[in-house]
Amino acid sequence: MNNILSWVEDKLMPPMAKLSEVRYLRAIRDGIVSTMPLIMLGSLFCMIAQFPIAAWTKFIAPHVQMVMLPYRISVGLMAVFVAFGVGYYLAESYKLDALSGGFVALGTFLMSNLPVQASLTEAPKTVLGFVLPMTYTGGSGMFIAILSAIMGVEIMRFCKIKNITIKMPEQVPESVSRSFAAIIPAAISITIMWVIVALLGIDMNKLIMDFFKPILNLGMNSYLGVIIPTLLIALLWSAGVHGVSVIGSILRPFWLVLLQQNMDAVAAGKVAPNIGVEGFYSFIWIGGAGGTLALCLLFMMCAKSSYLKQIGRLSLVPGLFNINEPIMFGAPTVLNPILAIPFIVGPFITGTLAYIACSLHLVNNASVIVPFTIPSPFKVYLMTNGDWRAIIIVIINFAIYMGLYYPFVKVYDKQMVAQEKQDEKEEQEEAEGVTAEI
Repeated sequence: MNNILSWVEDKLMPPMAKLSEVRYLRAIRDGIVSTMPLIMLGSLFCMIAQFPIAAWTKFIAPHVQMVMLPYRISVGLMAVFVAFGVGYYLAESYKLDALSGGFVALGTFLMSNLPVQASLTEAPKTVLGFVLPMTYTGGSGMFIAILSAIMGVEIMRFCKIKNITIKMPEQVPESVSRSFAAIIPAAISITIMWVIVALLGIDMNKLIMDFFKPILNLGMNSYLGVIIPTLLIALLWSAGVHGVSVIGSILRPFWLVLLQQNMDAVAAGKVAPNIGVEGFYSFIWIGGAGGTLALCLLFMMCAKSSYLKQIGRLSLVPGLFNINEPIMFGAPTVLNPILAIPFIVGPFITGTLAYIACSLHLVNNASVIVPFTIPSPFKVYLMTNGDWRAIIIVIINFAIYMGLYYPFVKVYDKQMVAQEKQDEKEEQEEAEGVTAEI
């Protein structure tokens, strides 16, 4: 295990740490995270409209369309918000005007969605004008939203470097000057997208979705598609790198596409089809990455080391709410050869069990985004749209973590007790030496 941790620290950690700090990935991560409140809100209304209780379903049926409106303007416009968010943070990283970057990215993305003519259903011949189709404004348009943001901001940066801009007199307010400075980059970026989708007739969103469809349908929903990210996250955390941040920044766009497909299916009264969404990992990360809530309890109940017992007490409440930094860096769990074994093996076992349960339809797939700080049993119940069987999976996985961590906690505790006794002996000898000198 020491050799494995050394390999992770020396070989795997440096490139993964650098990868997590790549400008584009950081902007994508921050841009997507900024949309989470809206997506959570939309998920909540979707759950209200489709909560699986017969009496409630009958009561809400006449009002479903009205109840689903917040879902349509949040999850249904997810890519719109992401385009602005990624453009904002990418421009900010280049020391450009962040708001202008967000608006240029947004305009470029909207140009990728050609408007269509609409008419009243009651009077088909009455043309209302042009409307923006929502086919690719949600998760399905995520990739073009990200590419639009990158293209728009990179054009802004190029124009700034080459001094291609509209300069205003010094007495003009700064906000007005920034707006005029973005005119040329916006014109170039939107015109390029207009040529592609309007003049050349290339449906960029469909092209990208067709390209990624095998990855989304096979790769992300396969056993390897969920267990490899699980192992990578555990390995990185063991080496001291925030695994969820690194792996999540790469995979979150894929997770969100699959999530919206699940949401749309549930909203239509069907079964959520995709396993490989981010919510799936809530079955695994009980108390945080590595299932460390079990570790907190074992420290409290079984440890003879006063230090580990105290760390267990201090980490328990945060762990109940899936915040495990206190136990990760307090025990410590990171760079700890003894605790690294269950920390890595545990998620592999619990992830396998959760995948089997989902693939055999023993539990609903996640179709709702809920705050990560909700305790795991309630969290999985909500994210599976009220499936009580999800709680059973969490209880079983928690029991697995308790059994797996126990022998390693005993070994580590014995080591810590010996260290504490040695420290006490040295302190006592030092104190006696000082007294003798006096």
